[in-house]
This record gives sequence, C-alpha cells and structure tokens, in this order.
Amino acid sequence: MTDEPYNPMRAAQANMRAPVIKRFYRQAAIAETEGGFALTLDGRSARTPGKTLLIAPTRAVAELIAAEWNAQGEKVDPATMPATKLANSALDGVARVMDETRAEIVRYAGTDLLCYRAERPVELVAKQAAAFDPALAWAEEELGARFVLGAGLMHVAQPAKTLERFAAELAAYDDPFAVAALSILTALSGSALLAFAVARGAWTTEAAWAAAHVDEDFQISQWGEDYEAAERRAARWKDFEAATRVLNGIAARIR
Repeated sequence: MTDEPYNPMRAAQANMRAPVIKRFYRQAAIAETEGGFALTLDGRSARTPGKTLLIAPTRAVAELIAAEWNAQGEKVDPATMPATKLANSALDGVARVMDETRAEIVRYAGTDLLCYRAERPVELVAKQAAAFDPALAWAEEELGARFVLGAGLMHVAQPAKTLERFAAELAAYDDPFAVAALSILTALSGSALLAFAVARGAWTTEAAWAAAHVDEDFQISQWGEDYEAAERRAARWKDFEAATRVLNGIAARIR
C-alpha cells in the first residue's frame, strides 16, 4: 500500500498502456440500473479492471463510453478509449479517495501554471498575459479567489484565503466521475484554474488547451516542432477533450 493520494491521471496513463486484446463482444449498449447507466457488452454487465460494475452517473456519459466500445475494430485498444479510461479511474480509485483527490487539485492551484510568468522575451511575456490574465480575472470575479503572480521559477505562496475559497468551490463536485475529470484536466494543463474554468463552462476546451500550451507553442515557433512530442501532445489532447465531455455530461447535476 502507498500513502500517496490516488492520482487519476497516472491511472489513466496506466490504462493507456494496457495491452490491445482481441474484440470479444459484438455490441456495446446501455442499461438503466440502480445508481446510473451501466455499460453492457452483448447484454452482459461490463466491469472495470478492478472488477467494479461500469456504471456511469448519466446517460450522456454512458453513451460516450459505449460509443468507444462500439468504435473498436477487431482489436480493443485502450489508448483509443479515453472516456472508458476515465470511468475506470473514477470507479476503481477516485470513488474511494474523493477528499484526497480534491485536495491534490487544490495543491495544484497553489502552484498554478497561470501564476508563473516569464521575464523575457517580451513576445512570450505578452502571450502569457493575453492567455492567462482572463482566467485569473474570472477566478477573482466569479470565485472570489485572488491569485498572486511570480516571475520565473521562483515559488510564490498563494494566500490561504484564496486556496480556502477555491477548495470550497471544489467541494461542490461530489461525483467520482467529475472529480476524476477535474483531476485529469488539471494534470494535463498544469492549471487547476483552467480546469475549473472549463468545468464551470466559462472557458472552452480549446481555449484552455491553448492557454496551457502558450510556452510550448512559443518554443515551437522559435525552434520548430518535434514529431514525437507532437504525437504525445495529440494523445494528451484526446484525454483532455474526453474529460471535458464527461464533465459536460454531468453538468446538470453540479451547476
């Protein structure tokens, strides 16, 4: 056993590395059941790697998962099933450590990407301000959480009241699927604020992703793009987009 909080992003990455197997079912479908909407494979209940019944909280989320299973060809490739990976993480891990996972997101907010700014070159400074400042302004206006900025890699401590306010807003997310999705958005972007802005519908998925990659995109503009890095980024985007779609699928239960 480990004392470290369950990390949904690491779990999703582990699921991504799961072996490709031969397709063993003809049709994935959804069955309404106690607690939500269950994934069925040829009429039989599907389970997570941890042997938990794969039950989504809403029909919309269940449809995302079923669509991934139906889209598989002769082989079942977990790397092409981001909503399923999130469901596995939510049910096998996050459901048991909800408080710890939310606390980990708050810790991210304490060292949020948006709060660390380059001092030069001026082009990057301007790009960061244009991308980051609106999210910080939104957090202050809508959440009552005012974050302070630091230069370079020098650590800047966020006000205790700011993190307390952020934690209070995060407490409204009491569904394992929602908390897992928020954790994945946070880890992939490096920003709990961007993740929360997406979850609240204040920012689009694309806008948050672009903001999270301002530094990387600036470096690409200067030095060009690495093929392998681009492939990794494309894979992360699929997980990021799927997490947003899961949040949108349960939005009515939260907002």
